[in-house]
Amino acid sequence: MTRLNNKDYKEAKKAFDREGYVVFEDVLSGNELTEYLNALQPFLKKDIKGRNNFEGHKTNRIYALLNKSEIFGNLVDHPLVMQFVRDELGESALLSALIAINLLPGESVQPWHTDDGYIGIEMPHPSFGISAFWALTDTNGENGATEVLPGSHHWSKHKLTKYIELIDSDAEGVLGGNLGHAPDTRKKVVELNEGSLMLAKGTLIHRGGANNTDRPRLIVSPQYCFGWARQIENMIASVSKTNAMKLSEEVRRLMGYSIHPPFIGYVDGVHPNKLLGNFKH
Repeated sequence: MTRLNNKDYKEAKKAFDREGYVVFEDVLSGNELTEYLNALQPFLKKDIKGRNNFEGHKTNRIYALLNKSEIFGNLVDHPLVMQFVRDELGESALLSALIAINLLPGESVQPWHTDDGYIGIEMPHPSFGISAFWALTDTNGENGATEVLPGSHHWSKHKLTKYIELIDSDAEGVLGGNLGHAPDTRKKVVELNEGSLMLAKGTLIHRGGANNTDRPRLIVSPQYCFGWARQIENMIASVSKTNAMKLSEEVRRLMGYSIHPPFIGYVDGVHPNKLLGNFKH
């Protein structure tokens, strides 16, 4: 699957706007999955675990993926994802974060959060971003599939306060969300076959589930924001110029080699692409 035709996109967009998320099954081929898994293996072997219950004390999180292998650029600018990103966030949208998340056996449930809560504007507010969840292994209710609260991006302030802090951008360990705890009677477990994709609005309340199996579950999550917003991960600092030149022009634009009108993002008074135009590799 690449792009949706106009009719299918309109139907998917309706569901996305209504529920706050949408799922596409079997987007990646078996060969593609093998390539992504192979690219991650050297870093998974390091077995570096999270620093708090948000990252996950029994979870491997791998950051700066575009600096580790250019193959991950194919997930970042996948045509299906970009249909939604451009429609929701505009032509100047940025890649805010790109993380591989490997839930190990025994990992506990994550706190409820939103992925654009880091911007620090009190909810409710319009979505400031989109998160993609690429399943590199099957994810289900037993191994920690993402749990969502459908429609929570439409909730009133009163209902939101039962699940999250409305503004808590200083909370320790927050990487793209506001921490909170509440009963899970409204939750839906979004089970994905390997190779499948979920897209979620930045304001959708969600969390990673608990892994009660004896095998890890692995996803890669690119997160996108408006061009005027600060990125969670400083992409230009995270990716060397040598490795940036291996990526598509679209991915480099999403990293921040681009301008949000009228001139947000310039470097020494000129377009940031000048940094790469003069670079010899």
